[in-house]
Amino acid sequence: MIEHIVLFQFKPDASPESLSAIVTRLRELKGKIPQILALSCGENFCDRAQGFTHGLVARFQDSASLQAYQDHPAHQEVVQKLIKPIAVNILAMDYEISEDGRG
Repeated sequence: MIEHIVLFQFKPDASPESLSAIVTRLRELKGKIPQILALSCGENFCDRAQGFTHGLVARFQDSASLQAYQDHPAHQEVVQKLIKPIAVNILAMDYEISEDGRG
């Protein structure tokens, strides 16, 4: 299985409404993209985030499923229309985990 982690740093003047819309739309991807096994997304509350304010964690069966998610029109719409216009920095990491999710 694949764990996909993304951290987002947004422009300081990004509106709370824009950020809330991003979180909502990312969470809605779970119901739109069948390859997503699990997805969580939210606002950071840790003081060690180095400017990253939001994060996403998604789980996929394999790398082909991850690629299907990344290419899916619903995902691309959120990225292109909501995230990219106000993002300063995006950090992504993908790694394999065991079937039981223990790493």
